Amino acid sequence: MLGKKESGSMERSGNLNTIVGKGTFFEGTLKVESSIRIDGKVKGRIVTADSLTVGKDGEVEGEVTAKNVIIGGKVQGKVHSSGKIVLETHSLFQGELKTAKLVIEEGAIFEGVCSMGQGEASSSNMSGKSLLSAPVAKKVPLKQS
Repeated sequence: MLGKKESGSMERSGNLNTIVGKGTFFEGTLKVESSIRIDGKVKGRIVTADSLTVGKDGEVEGEVTAKNVIIGGKVQGKVHSSGKIVLETHSLFQGELKTAKLVIEEGAIFEGVCSMGQGEASSSNMSGKSLLSAPVAKKVPLKQS
């Protein structure tokens, strides 16, 4: 059937009606009811009930809350996703991820910490130490470009 997408696919998100185009810089808070695409630069907070796509030329510095996140460019900060986060080839992520599902394609760069799952890990069934409670590396300030 024409236009029918596979059930559960990330592409089945709502309409894309907000685009921050290449060459655009936005600083502040963006709240969007549907999907948003970033091809320019955003510094601040992005909140969407649907999907965020950061294009290959897009840059985000700050905090993101979205259902699904696709990163093709650069993201620095915190990303919280109730669905899936995809780091595409040649993308760069520095910071903290919290998501149910994570896909890191070959060639992507991930520098930071990630927590996955719906809640805190239970240590009652585990003997010894868990990797989830391992010490986190010292945070180093990011270079400004």
